[in-house]
Amino acid sequence: MATRTSPVSTALQFAEDVRAGLTRAGQKELPSKYLYDEVGSALFEVITLLPEYCLTRADTRLLQKHAEEIVRRLPRNLHVAELGSGSGKKTRYILEAVSRIQPTFYYPIEISPAALAACEKELGQIDMVSIVGYEQPYLDGLRSVAGRLGKEDHLLVLFLGSTIGNFDRQAGEEFLREVRRILRFGDALLLGTDLEKGVETQLLAYDDPTGVTAAFNLNLLARVNRELGANFDLKLFTHEARWNAGERRIEMHLRSEKRQSVYIARAEVVVEFEAGETIWTESSHKYVADQVPKMARRTGFHGEAQWVDKEWAFAQNLWVAV
Repeated sequence: MATRTSPVSTALQFAEDVRAGLTRAGQKELPSKYLYDEVGSALFEVITLLPEYCLTRADTRLLQKHAEEIVRRLPRNLHVAELGSGSGKKTRYILEAVSRIQPTFYYPIEISPAALAACEKELGQIDMVSIVGYEQPYLDGLRSVAGRLGKEDHLLVLFLGSTIGNFDRQAGEEFLREVRRILRFGDALLLGTDLEKGVETQLLAYDDPTGVTAAFNLNLLARVNRELGANFDLKLFTHEARWNAGERRIEMHLRSEKRQSVYIARAEVVVEFEAGETIWTESSHKYVADQVPKMARRTGFHGEAQWVDKEWAFAQNLWVAV
């Protein structure tokens, strides 16, 4: 079953975020979480299969290989929550490892109802696993999960796929501190981090030659059209992937090909674009393996273990709340 937020409040928040981001002085922005409506989630699933985007396969390989060891390091009476579950395919390895030891609850936390439905369909038949989904922002959903646990229960939080890289570094660490404040001593966080590699390799992962990532990015404007009554002409915007060396991150942008005005009815705003001006839609920060345990210490965790994929520089990091 899934606990749902109000579609009205979600639509209002979407409109407020779009108005704030597109009227910001300087660089226009749209929050990356809005990339994942039903169409966006489906396009992202295709992205994970592209030969240029090896991150998801590395993430999956590590979970498949080390799930048993990860679970053995954790206490019994274990519940599993996931921040941004997506389709849940990768999560199967962890849940099956837990279910071989004990019955458990799995709490996918998603703002995308399509992703929640796909996750529940993918994982709903695992023996000894009960699913309770939360259509809420990450921290709100995690608080909801923590509030239902008994005194003897422990929580493993999954934050996979290097989603932490979508946060600016300072904001990411503050987010992890907030996660720690919700957890109890001894609870755990399994954190995926994409590691630095060659710039050309990284750029290809976010700008594939078949154009799937471009369609994924442009769908954000199509979503604003569909849900907020905007009149974006998608043919007048182009997908861009950039490497920001100073911040060690990939940035996704949508560049306006001409000077133009866009009306967004439900946000009650007209947005002016200059030729060449961009909307910044997503960041993907990259990490160095030996820096991740230091981040654990700064945010209230102990770095219990780290596993690095041999084919694509990606790390799974098991942190324990201290």
